Amino acid sequence: MTRRIFVATLVVTALVASGEMLAQENRPLVVASTTQVADFARQVVGDRMEVRSVLAPGADPHLYEVKPSDAELVRQAAICLENGMHLEGGDWMRKLAVAAGKEDELVTCTVGIKPIVLKAEGNQHVDDPHSWFTPLNAAVYVNNITQAVGKYDPQHKDEYQARARLYLEQLRALHLWIREQLSAIPPEQRILVTSHDAFNYYCQAYGFEARAPVGWSTGAEIGGGLTPARRKTVVDSIRDSGVQAIFVETSVNPKLIREIAKEAGVAIGGTLYSDSMGGPGTAGETYVGMMRENTLHIAGALKRK
Repeated sequence: MTRRIFVATLVVTALVASGEMLAQENRPLVVASTTQVADFARQVVGDRMEVRSVLAPGADPHLYEVKPSDAELVRQAAICLENGMHLEGGDWMRKLAVAAGKEDELVTCTVGIKPIVLKAEGNQHVDDPHSWFTPLNAAVYVNNITQAVGKYDPQHKDEYQARARLYLEQLRALHLWIREQLSAIPPEQRILVTSHDAFNYYCQAYGFEARAPVGWSTGAEIGGGLTPARRKTVVDSIRDSGVQAIFVETSVNPKLIREIAKEAGVAIGGTLYSDSMGGPGTAGETYVGMMRENTLHIAGALKRK
């Protein structure tokens, strides 16, 4: 009798597990271009939808080359999410969506953000696409995603909005915490030198001057690339400013910035998460985590010793 009960329990457990797996498999698929956008989406949809990122942690959206598997992933998507403002080099996410007939399902998460306009090569101007680098802008991403998933699945709209409200409160708290952590850095040390121009929004929000040897893109697009004149200007400005440290980025080869640190006679203050978040199990595997760790590295390296 006991053995029968045990076997019956196993059968029920297996049926429940298989039912849960089937439910998971049948969830609508949300495909995001970047890890940050994917994290924002997960905060809103919970377990109602499956969220996948085209970019892997540590990958560079400016240089990314799409694969056939990316096209198949987008083809299966109920909703596609892009950062926009040409962060995805050559607008690869938009092209994937159009090729898959998903243009109407494509959501540009930066709609509504006031861009920082950068001067690029040839006297041209571009909108800086790295707008998630302030939690106040991240809130715009979240609101755009919440609106899109609520429209797709109105039955659970209230649930998505409730999750979004909680996460928006966390973003507001994160913004205040960042300001507090950076308050110990003296004005003359508020110069943030990184591999490429990814931190302008962060610098604008928290009273820093951004400097980078490479423009807004790490690719060969407008604004990308390093000239000898620009390199000399950055090295000289670091020396003249008396800044204590400069930073490498997780999604950019650190060789260049290490060479510049050596030439300028300054330390490497740490590695910052930039165009992608960290991998599973790292401190930067979420947006809040990456912003927290970046801020602690910056505050620790630049505050008055």
